[in-house]
Formats: sequence, structure tokens, C-alpha cells
Amino acid sequence: MPPIRLLSPRLANQIAAGEVVERPASVVKELVENALDAGANRVDVEVEQGGVKLIRVRDDGSGIDENDLPLALSRHATSKIASLDDLEAVASLGFRGEALASISSVSRLTLTSRTESQEAASRVEVEGREMDARISPAAHPVGTTVEVRDLFFNTPARRKFLRTEKTEFNHVEECVRRQALSRFDAGFTLRHNQRVVQSLRPAESALDRERRIGSLCGQQFIDNAVVIDAEATGLRLWGWVALPTFSRSQADLQYFFVNGRVIRDRLVAHAVRQAYRDVLYNNRHPAFVLYLEVDPATVDVNVHPTKHEVRFRDGRLVHDFIFRTLHKALADVRPDDHFRGAVAQSFGREASAPAQEGVPANSVPVEGGWNGQPSVPNYGYPGGSSTGFGGQPQPQQEWRASDQMAFYQSLNAGGGSEGPQSLPTADSVAAPMPTPPVDSDQEPPLGYAIAQLHGIYILAQGRAGLIVVDMHAAHERITYERMKRALAEQDLKSQPLLVPLSLAVSQKEAALTESHGEELQKLGLQIERIGPETLAVRQVPALLRGADTEQLVRDVLADLIEHGQSDRVEAVTHELLGTMACHGSVRANRQLTIPEMNSLLRDMEATERSGQCNHGRPTWTLVTMSELDKLFLRGR
Repeated sequence: MPPIRLLSPRLANQIAAGEVVERPASVVKELVENALDAGANRVDVEVEQGGVKLIRVRDDGSGIDENDLPLALSRHATSKIASLDDLEAVASLGFRGEALASISSVSRLTLTSRTESQEAASRVEVEGREMDARISPAAHPVGTTVEVRDLFFNTPARRKFLRTEKTEFNHVEECVRRQALSRFDAGFTLRHNQRVVQSLRPAESALDRERRIGSLCGQQFIDNAVVIDAEATGLRLWGWVALPTFSRSQADLQYFFVNGRVIRDRLVAHAVRQAYRDVLYNNRHPAFVLYLEVDPATVDVNVHPTKHEVRFRDGRLVHDFIFRTLHKALADVRPDDHFRGAVAQSFGREASAPAQEGVPANSVPVEGGWNGQPSVPNYGYPGGSSTGFGGQPQPQQEWRASDQMAFYQSLNAGGGSEGPQSLPTADSVAAPMPTPPVDSDQEPPLGYAIAQLHGIYILAQGRAGLIVVDMHAAHERITYERMKRALAEQDLKSQPLLVPLSLAVSQKEAALTESHGEELQKLGLQIERIGPETLAVRQVPALLRGADTEQLVRDVLADLIEHGQSDRVEAVTHELLGTMACHGSVRANRQLTIPEMNSLLRDMEATERSGQCNHGRPTWTLVTMSELDKLFLRGR
């Protein structure tokens, strides 16, 4: 082995640059964060050739004193922390003191700055770490401008790994988008090859914030988003989450910020995915822009050189808070929220204004039916009443697990599962009820039923157009939610195994079983450690007695290792309930009367997550009047 020796300052900086400066977007991120930490109200970013030829970031922040300019380009030099106490509660975006030194070691860097107390600005120039810093006077307003030219000019091995100009600029644009989403109080401008790509003014009001979100994430996202704002135990979560119908094929519209810092965290991703579990179709991804505010002392941001990852002191508390907040918000979404988004897309933002004064559009609705009125009960399946549209509400019946089979038999007795029914005669068909007069203040979101199509779809008339409801999918969701609620009230019962199941596991998993015994018991699992690497499963949830017990236990232990908790039993239980609800819902070719259809519509408006069935498929859709007019060329 060669002898041990100290690395040269230039080589040490270039190695550090390999961690901090991956591509031009990395430079833009570091410089914009420095500008925001300096109190800038305006940040202008200009790049050429995707940032390889030139990156210029100008701000109107506090600036850097002339005597500090050479020191600003040194390693581990920063004004943001001074002691260990500062590091344990970092409130700024940048604090490592390596960014400018690393960037200057692989580029030609010019830094021009002026403070409010100085009469003239100063400029410092460097080319590679071994070059001495050259200071000269300059003309510049209060603030700082950093120019980075010829990135990786002295490290060609790094430069050859850069992508095309378009790809590199897309990364720069995404970086600026994230910073603009993190700080609404600052304005941003992005230019590429002398062409303005983004120009955002400071967004102080709620309306201005929505406009910025619409500009950066698309107006369709904000039209289909629910506003979140919740506080608990020193945590605050606010922002926008998209309705389940506005899902994506890729996870490309997910922004999460912790104290203004954009992060990518597995704990957060798991909490969000768990909240959307019951309402997303297969392989679809939710869209959200969320902001978590916590005490800086409870989060460690110094776990990754690029500061993209964080570690929470109480990760389980944060996970539960995020999950419960989003889960409740999505459960409170009613057809009215989907309705506003659809109307806004067809008629503009004015059409999505709330009917009640002072209620923000797409906010989570209060308990109750449309405009706070109690919803009309359902049409005779468990938990509801037998009255149809226009009848008086009857007391709801208590649903019990023992009612399931009788309920299923009563539904299937109508002939839905036996095959197509014979068409009813004219004498046997009840006269359809006239459609009630349209009242924009009192009309329900899903309107009033007017017909049934092929025994599968319910056609309803609303103020915005034609609403088509898949009656099986809608009834499936209603039944599923009631079964979940009944199960939660009855608690999860365990059933002893006739012969205990023996499992060979690792010592870590065996020890985890002992330390989480009470939690496993709450899940309906009784597991004992009978050897250093052997477990005995003695009890399982009664509902899951036919499931693969070994795989279920192993999945629960894997979740406990990864996240400190497990919802695997709940997920499998809900999957079983979903199957039962699917088999117990009304089938195709089941003829419904107009009152029964209206009753189903009213129940959908009062049921959690009624926009999707248990499998994530939509339960209803809206064909607006403008779309119908286009089909028939009206107005041309």
C-alpha cells in the first residue's frame, strides 16, 4: 500500500463537489437556497445551454460584506451556524459551508455583492481551488449575484456524464419549481438562453398562492385539490391533496416540504400511500403539495450531503399525524368536491364557487349532507331505511355481522345474480316521478335520477349536465364503508389455532415480537418466542382464519422493522371486507325504481370515499352541458 498523505485542497474540494454538485440543477439549488437564506424577496435565475455554459443567480437579499467575500469561498465557512446548539435546531436551508467552495473548484465563479451599509459593491473571481481569489470594485445594487461559467471545465470525466441540454434544463426548471413552491413570499424568474420561462410574483394571499400552485402544477390540479390544514401535538400539516380521481401514472406531482425544505422521505411516502390505499386504482399515484411544520429541534436535516432526506426524532408520531390527517380529509370528500373540479374545468373557476359565503372552494366539507342538510336514507340495504326519494327519514337500523348472509340473499333474490331479468311490462312499471324543480341553492350534488341504462348505469340530471353512476360500484362502496364501521365498533376478535404455527425467523425478528407483544395482540395476533430464532403463532384474527398465516406474520414483522408499526392486518381485513361487499352489492340488470335510484344517490353524497369503489374504480362521472353542446355542434 502507498503511504498515507493529506489530500490537496483542490482535490478535497473536487471530491466534495462530487457529493454536492451532480449537475447544473445542483448548483442552482445551492445558490437559490443561499439567496432565500439571505432574506431575498426576488430571485432571478438565468442559464445558458442547460446551465453548462452559464448559471447566473441574482437576489435582493442582505448581501455579503467586502471583507467576507474571500472567506465565503472557503470550505466550512458559513454565517448560518456557530455552535452545536445551532446545528441541533437548523432553521436555514444551507448550513454546511461547502456549496460555494465545491462549485468554485469545478467552474469559473464570480461573486458580486453589496450590503446596505456599503457605498459600492465588490466582486471576487476564482477559477479552480488553487487560483487565488481576485477582489475588485463593481457596480451592483444591494444583494448578491453569483455567476458560474463552464461547469466541470477542469473535470472532463464529470462533464461527459451530463445529459442533453434539454434534459439538464428540465432538471433546472424542476429545481426552481420546488423552490418557488417552498417560498410563497418570494418572487422567482427563470430564463433559458435569454428566453423567460417562468415569472412569478410574491404570493401573499390565499388566492395568489392558489394561482402559483396552478401555474407550477397545472390548473387542473388545483381544480381537483382539497385544502388541508391541521394541527396537533406541535405539528402542523397544510397544503393541497388531489382528489383520487386526479391520480397520475407516475409519482411526478408529489411535493413535500418540512419547515420550507423540500424532502424525499420513505416514512412520509408510506403515510401518504397508506392514506390513499382504499381509493386509488392499481399502479396509480396520488398528487399533492404538502407542508409540514415542526420544531427544528425534533428533525435532523444533516443526514445527507444534498439535504434531501431528514430524520425525525419521533418518526411514528409524524407518520400517524400525516396518515390520520390525509385519511380524514379523503374520507370527508363528497361528490360535491369532485363536482366542483369538473365544473371548474368546463365553465371556469367562477363556476366552482361555494354555495355558502365564506367557505373556500374544495375545502373539506362539514359533517352532514349537501349544504348541511341531512342526506336522504338509502333504499333498504343494512344500515339505512326503506324510504325512497321524497320520503321522511326513518331511524337507521343497527347493522350486525350476522345480517350479512340474509342481506346478500335478499339482494340476489331480485334476480341480479341469476342472469338477465325479463323486461317488465308497461303495467308493472311504476310511473316515474317528475324531476323536482332545479334550485341552485338546494339541489344535491348528484342531482336527481331520471332513468336507468341497461340495468347498469343510473342517469341523473344535475345543474351542470348529465351524471352517470355505476350502481354496482357505488353500492359496493356504501356497503364496504358500513362493514368497516361495524367492524371497528365490534373490535377485531381473535381465534385460537388448533395447532400452533411454528415459524423460523431471525433473532432480530424474534426480539421484535417480544418488544411489540401488546401491539400484535391488538392486531389479533398472539405470537410467542419459543426459541432464539423460533416463533409460535397461537391466535389469528377470526376474519382471517383462511388467510396465509405465515406470510401475514412475516409481512407484519417486516413492516415493524421498516416503519415501527404495521397496518398489514387491517389491509388484509379490509381486502376481505371489500370482497364481501362486492358480492353483496346490487348486480347488473337489477331494475331500480326512480325513488330507489334517488335514494342511492343521496347515500353516495353522505358516504365516505364514495367517488371510488373498493378497487379504486370511479363510481360516477359528469358529462357537462358544454361537452354535450360540442357533441351536437350547438352554438355554431
